[in-house]
Amino acid sequence: MDLAHERTQMVDRQLARRGVRDGHVLEAMREVPREAFVPEGLQEFAYLDTALPIEAGQTISQPYIVGLMIEAAHVRPGDQVLEIGAGSGYAAAVMSRIAERVYGVERHELLARLAAERLERLGYDNVEVRTGDGTKGWPEAAPFDAILVAAGGPAIPQILKDQLTIGGRLVMPVGESQREQQLVKVTRVDATRFKEEDLGGVMFVPLIGEHGWTDDARARRPTEPRSFEPAPAPSIAGLIRAAAEPLPALDDPAFGVLFDRFADARVVLLGEASHGTSEFYRARAAITRRLIEQHGFTIVAVEADWPDAASLDRYVRHRPAPAHAEPPFRRFPTWMWRNTEVEAFIEWLRGWNLQRPAEDRAGFYGLDLYNLSASIRAVLDYLDRVDPDAAEVARQRYACLMPWAKDPQAYGRMALTRGYGGCEEAVVKTLSDMLEKQLEYVAQDPESFLDGAANARLVKNAEAYYRAMYYRAPESWNQRDTHMFETLCALLDAKRPPAKAVVWAHNSHIGDASKTEMGAVRDELNIGQLCRERFGRDAALIGFGTDTGTVACASDWDAPIEIKLVNPSRPDSYERLAHDSGIDRFLLDLREGVHQPLRDRLIEPRLERFIGVIYRPEAERWSHYSACILPQQFDAYVWFDKTSAVTPLPTRLHKGAEETYPFGL
Repeated sequence: MDLAHERTQMVDRQLARRGVRDGHVLEAMREVPREAFVPEGLQEFAYLDTALPIEAGQTISQPYIVGLMIEAAHVRPGDQVLEIGAGSGYAAAVMSRIAERVYGVERHELLARLAAERLERLGYDNVEVRTGDGTKGWPEAAPFDAILVAAGGPAIPQILKDQLTIGGRLVMPVGESQREQQLVKVTRVDATRFKEEDLGGVMFVPLIGEHGWTDDARARRPTEPRSFEPAPAPSIAGLIRAAAEPLPALDDPAFGVLFDRFADARVVLLGEASHGTSEFYRARAAITRRLIEQHGFTIVAVEADWPDAASLDRYVRHRPAPAHAEPPFRRFPTWMWRNTEVEAFIEWLRGWNLQRPAEDRAGFYGLDLYNLSASIRAVLDYLDRVDPDAAEVARQRYACLMPWAKDPQAYGRMALTRGYGGCEEAVVKTLSDMLEKQLEYVAQDPESFLDGAANARLVKNAEAYYRAMYYRAPESWNQRDTHMFETLCALLDAKRPPAKAVVWAHNSHIGDASKTEMGAVRDELNIGQLCRERFGRDAALIGFGTDTGTVACASDWDAPIEIKLVNPSRPDSYERLAHDSGIDRFLLDLREGVHQPLRDRLIEPRLERFIGVIYRPEAERWSHYSACILPQQFDAYVWFDKTSAVTPLPTRLHKGAEETYPFGL
């Protein structure tokens, strides 16, 4: 498995962009293959910005922390370095590319043996690893220019300080508990004096040994006197319990009333923590119904392809179907939109529109860009009706895409060769020509022009998306979400002002990406971030979450639908905090100034779960969790402690591009 590109991206994004500047550290981490230091089966996750499990129930630290600690210890060529808690040997390998010699102490015999074997196999011959009590250091190899301790203790052992050279640096997590540790740097000034610096909050496994914690990491050291402790501050779960507004049953009209506070927004974005959870769909339907009935919203824009959603839009707004219309949502994952929950909302929307004039009816629109073949067909059908000459030109321009319309991923691969570069210019020109004739076309039929232009935009952006997909993920993800945002803005501009829209999409799309690992580490943006930048306070971002239950999903692309159990949320996640509040379903207003003490406590980044059409519970931590800052990501959070899977409608599966390929979100 060649992960050199991912390793380079890790160094650039997770280290350099977050403040690690030491050239020695960056170069060493570009060289050492982290995938060689994790268990088999986890290599694909090696360059995520997260800790990973290793043997003996231990973990390998996240790459950023490794780089930060080595930089803080100022490891330099010629140095003698000691590492306490060698683990898999990864940090020692990185330091071996800088220092003259590295000594590692590991208390788990299995880990020490595996690390030594791995380091020898990879050719890192200036590293020595032994089993022992790391709190005692390695006196016979002292003094050391740098000591790194990869575990947290109640205090820095004096015996380790004494093994530093004059001017030597020691970096170690220190704290009264595992949950409250500070990374501390100690520099030896002379024989008796040491200078300390606080480098910020961290969370490490406990430092076990004679000069650290006992084997029970939660216990105090036996020699430490027990002193009076003040009453603890209110827990975060307790603050959530106090701030949470319990939600009525989903079929109670009062459910939507609680969301009236967001009705003045131009765009209300409603998320979901998975693509297959009934409560999320039903809650979005109840909120949307309230916004349409009482607050004048007329656009429901969803994470679905324009031509597929257009079939439902014609149905709910009582408009005729075109001659070449195909049944919508027949491609994987069919359950995402072909389910009884969406069906119930569509039937309600059709009934709502029945007694209203055409210009006041609420529509159902798709924002996504996957159904390339249907969009090409729709553009040509539209131009055949309004401008046959332009239709002929469009056919010629789209000809280069037609062989790949049913398999656009294949076009993406072929587009890497020079012979297929001409499609980009052709699809852009088709859209620009249509926009130049907008006044002429709108005069004939404004609704048909909106549909034709949206499909032409989809073709243009899908062509760029499938090309970008074969370079690297951020460009293709950003292309997709930018397309969704452009389509939303086109809808708002086309409808009678002041048009207002409700967006249904995954949390990963509607939460502000700049306040998550997506934006901070991976350079990804999303429709929620773009809406905040464009509309400011007139955009309301509402996320959804759950602890346990069932979900409709698949184990792999194009695999059959399964109903799987959702794992209970991780202890270090926002979901666990919500679960620990003890309230089954609630609305939490996260806007600044509303519940400020709680907001201040939630501002520390934590893990958040994202389940797409693919769910792999056995690899959930690395496949489905990402670091976020919840009160900055969302304006509000809707919680259902236990949820159930959507009920799919029977359908004949049509093979083609996956609905959310390649991200599953």
